[in-house]
Amino acid sequence: MWYVIEGYDGESVLERRLEARPAHVERLIALRDEGRLLVAGPCPAVDAEDPGPAGFSGSVVIAEFDSLESARTWAAADPYVSAGVYTRVEVRPFRRVLP
Repeated sequence: MWYVIEGYDGESVLERRLEARPAHVERLIALRDEGRLLVAGPCPAVDAEDPGPAGFSGSVVIAEFDSLESARTWAAADPYVSAGVYTRVEVRPFRRVLP
């Protein structure tokens, strides 16, 4: 089943986000290579493709997992969690309709 994972950035964490990004992206690439990633990306904190120093408010990942528990376990192991970038992470089932 598909699950949406939403991570919410804390205040003033852009530097920590940039430091943890390579490890974070590596995990997403692994999901992609396994054919389990639908979409992933950050949410700019301002209405701009490149938010510059404003940074990001969080990230969204929609990926396929065997269960809600396995999706939560994967999300909890994210480098952004261990680096203190995310203040909270929500994981919910997602039903893909389009495309």
